[in-house]
Amino acid sequence: MPLSYGDVGQVQTHEPKLLVASHNHVRNSAGLFDVGHMVQSNFRGPSATQFLEWLTPSSLSALKPYNSTLSVLLNEQGGIIDDTVLTKHAEDAFYVVTNAGRRDRDLEWFKEKLDEWNSEEGKGKGAKVEMEVLENWGLLALQGPQSAAYLQTLTPFDLKTLPFGTSAFVPIEGFNLHVARGGYTGEDGFEISIPPSQTVDVAELLTKDPKVVQLTGLGARDSLRLEAGMCLYGNDLDETTSPVEAGLTWVIGKERRETGAFIGADGVRKHLKEGPPRRRVGFVVEGAPARQHAKIFSEQTQIGTITSGIPSPTLGKNIAMGYVQSGHHKKGTELEVEVRGKRRKAVVEGMPFVKARYYRG
Repeated sequence: MPLSYGDVGQVQTHEPKLLVASHNHVRNSAGLFDVGHMVQSNFRGPSATQFLEWLTPSSLSALKPYNSTLSVLLNEQGGIIDDTVLTKHAEDAFYVVTNAGRRDRDLEWFKEKLDEWNSEEGKGKGAKVEMEVLENWGLLALQGPQSAAYLQTLTPFDLKTLPFGTSAFVPIEGFNLHVARGGYTGEDGFEISIPPSQTVDVAELLTKDPKVVQLTGLGARDSLRLEAGMCLYGNDLDETTSPVEAGLTWVIGKERRETGAFIGADGVRKHLKEGPPRRRVGFVVEGAPARQHAKIFSEQTQIGTITSGIPSPTLGKNIAMGYVQSGHHKKGTELEVEVRGKRRKAVVEGMPFVKARYYRG
C-alpha cells in the first residue's frame, strides 16, 4: 500500500507523510485501504480451537461462530511475535489475519508448531490441524462513518445485523465475500476478503463514488491508528514486549490467566502477578512532535522511549505513545521527551486519543 494515491488527499502539512485531507476524509466520510499485503490464512481440523488457544492466550472456546477477537502470538518467554485477528467460523475452522512484515517469522512459527501439534506425540492427540495460506487474495478495508451506508447500497444483506467484531459472507453486486466489521482506524468500517480474480472489480465497485469513498494510503492509515491508540508491530510491539506491558491484557481470557496452557504463559503470569516493569502509555507533547526512539525523562533519568508519534490532524496537537517504567504511567504524569536535542514537556494521556466510533448494534 503506498503512502498516498496520486493527488488524492494531497493537502499536506510540513510533515510530508501525513496526508491530512485523506485522514480527515476517513474521519468524516469513508476511505478504502488496500491491505492485501496482510497474510490471510485458514486453520481447519477437529482440534483447531485447542491449537490456536495454545499459540495465543485468548478464549477461543467461548467465541461464538463468526465472531472475531484481537489476539497475540507469543514466544516461549511471553513476548509478542505478532498481533493478529482471529475469526471463528466453526469449532474446527478459523480465519486468521497476520502482519505482512512478520510473514516469514509467523509462517515459520505456524509450521513448526503445527508439526509439533500433529506429531504422534503431539498435543493434538491425533486430531490434526491444517493451515491454508490464502495467497494473492485481496483484502480491502472500507473505513469511516459513511462506510456502512455506502456498502448497504451494494448488498441486500442488512448490515445493521453485523455489529463490530462479527463477520458474514455477504453478497455484493454478484460477489459473495467474507466481510468483517472492524478495522484499524477507530471508525466504523469493514474488512473485505476477496479471491484474487475479483479484487480489482470489487475495488472499482467500492470506489465508484469518489465523493464518498476515496482511495487512502499508508500515511493516513498510520495517523488514524495512532489517534485510535492502536499498536503498530515493529514500533509499539516486538518479541521483547509482553501483552501486559503493551496494555493488551484484555486479549487474555479471564479463565486462561490462571490455568490456560498457552505458549509463554509463565512470562505473562509473572507480569500479571507482579506487575510489568514498564507500560505502554499515550502522551501529548508540547512543541515539535516526538518520533520513534525519542527518549523519555523524569527529571534527569531516562525512564522510557517513544515508539510512535505524530501531529494529530483531528486534535491539532502532538500525540505519541511509548513505554515508561511502571510508576510513571498514571494519567496526568508530567515527563519530558527529547526532541531535536531539546527537552519538551510530555503529559501522560489516556488512549484512545480520539474516541472510537464502532457500530455496536
